[in-house]
Amino acid sequence: MKFWVNNNNKEQSVAASDKLRQALVDSGMEQSRRNPALVISVGGDGTLLSTFHAYAAHLDTVKFLALHTGHLGFYSDWTDQEIDELVDCIVKCQENIPSTSYPLLDIKVDREEGESFHGIAINETVVRRLSALTMKTRVNLDGEFFENFRGDGLCFSTPTGSTAYSKAIGGALIHPKISVYQMVEIASINNRVYRTISSPIIIPHNQQVDLYPHRADDYVITCDGISTKLKNVKKISIKLNSQRAQFAQYRHRHFWTRVETAFLGQDGEQ
Repeated sequence: MKFWVNNNNKEQSVAASDKLRQALVDSGMEQSRRNPALVISVGGDGTLLSTFHAYAAHLDTVKFLALHTGHLGFYSDWTDQEIDELVDCIVKCQENIPSTSYPLLDIKVDREEGESFHGIAINETVVRRLSALTMKTRVNLDGEFFENFRGDGLCFSTPTGSTAYSKAIGGALIHPKISVYQMVEIASINNRVYRTISSPIIIPHNQQVDLYPHRADDYVITCDGISTKLKNVKKISIKLNSQRAQFAQYRHRHFWTRVETAFLGQDGEQ
């Protein structure tokens, strides 16, 4: 089986990557940056996101795996203290990699001159106005008018992304087995003149959100921390992508256990 390991530049990650690569090669596996069946991210959640986007064009052939060189992240079941055990699992299952899949966001931006941007996100997409002025936009849900939004911006997150920036601005935590996404307002203005729902909206997998800015303007579209500046934006459409990200799952770790470990850290205390 062909594999590739991507790591950040921290000393601990470099050491773990070197050990992992050598162990897999010694087990008869082949390194391939261009056509891997398994891509392993070594580092933190940021390294995983950059690794995912590096292979986003190969979602039909690639499975991802995250090994953390710190505390466990939301995409990782393994730490650098468990490399030997992980290698055994990979070698034993290389003909049929066990996996689970996660929803992805699909983002399309139309400008006055026509469509100009199409991207995907595994965590979240944030829409903001480029200038310091507030963003004003009509929001349609499933083809119907929902609200006229005015505020700093809007965040759209997947279930796995619901534990990241979306949570920090008041979004709901969503189990990744549910094929939905959510829209969370960022510092919306609510007074006698402007009125928004001011709550996270959970959107089914088959419904789309369309944003219509009140006038053609410049916006920043951020997908998993990767920002793109676009001028004369006419319409922004967000939905779930038809493809999903496949993650190798050599052992199961409950989603709510990940949440408890990351945010509560009570270690089972009652």
